[in-house]
Amino acid sequence: MSTLTKRVLLAAPRGYCAGVDRAVVAVEKALETYGAPVYVRKEIVHNKYVVETLSERGAIFVNETDEVPEGARLVFSAHGVSPAVREAAEARSLDTIDATCPLVTKVHKEAVRFAKDDYDILLIGHDGHEEVEGTAGEAPDHVQVVNSPDEVDEVVVRDPAKVVWISQTTLSVDETMETVRRLREKFPSLQDPPSDDICYATQNRQVAVKKLAPECDVVIVVGSANSSNSVRLVEVALQAGARSAYRVDRATEVAPEWLDGATTVGVTSGASVPEILVRDVISLLEERGFDDVQEVRTATEDLMFSLPRELRAGLKAAGEDDKRPRKETRKELPLA
Repeated sequence: MSTLTKRVLLAAPRGYCAGVDRAVVAVEKALETYGAPVYVRKEIVHNKYVVETLSERGAIFVNETDEVPEGARLVFSAHGVSPAVREAAEARSLDTIDATCPLVTKVHKEAVRFAKDDYDILLIGHDGHEEVEGTAGEAPDHVQVVNSPDEVDEVVVRDPAKVVWISQTTLSVDETMETVRRLREKFPSLQDPPSDDICYATQNRQVAVKKLAPECDVVIVVGSANSSNSVRLVEVALQAGARSAYRVDRATEVAPEWLDGATTVGVTSGASVPEILVRDVISLLEERGFDDVQEVRTATEDLMFSLPRELRAGLKAAGEDDKRPRKETRKELPLA
């Protein structure tokens, strides 16, 4: 009697995007160059393992600038900060390194420009997320957050002829476009941002999951609970036809019952997840008999951002360069 082949469909692209890689390396380089402690406002990226690993190296994570000693070094996270946060850091004479993802910075600049032209700006995103707080803080009198399509009916603007939408970079593409569709029904003159705000990495990871999900009994998304793009991948997998989908921080959280009766398991990871965590999940699945691993690739990413200018200046002054290995070849730290 033949036995069914148990297989894993491994999504590609997955894991670190260019903005996350840049931000994590910025903290690593700062620690190497200046020594510990280096303070970081909020989580540098939304991943527990990354934060724990950097903490062990000497990074100190704080919620606000007033927790940082005057004159100390502070890194702004990949999610960006508002002008008010920058002013508070300056008032404490903090030596700041801005690790904001350049794609988030692009959205900030859009908010500033549209506010200058006196538009009502509808920011599609999630209240409370650091990226949304930073973007809204660029033009608080002009921005209102729209969390979902269901909130569109509550939106009120001053002039329906002067309305524009922008978005958080890590959202579900489909849900965002549904929100835009409903907004345009309400405000026919609604303007689009000059270019797509949802980042390339978020879109690429969602496309890859959509391709493999219909064949999967289970999809496992590696990523932390506060990672917006990781949470979205679970939703996208279910909407695309996966029979079930779960998010885990690491392999030890995979419940054995999820695999009962399954023959095909999809695996992917959010844009702030180091590859070592995915490899641990693959190893666990192989131990359970899922030893046929097939990569499902829908795009190849080769984008890399330069390190923050403040850090590059510091490295140059210290006689060091800012070169670093490609993110897919960087040596990962072993699990603690």
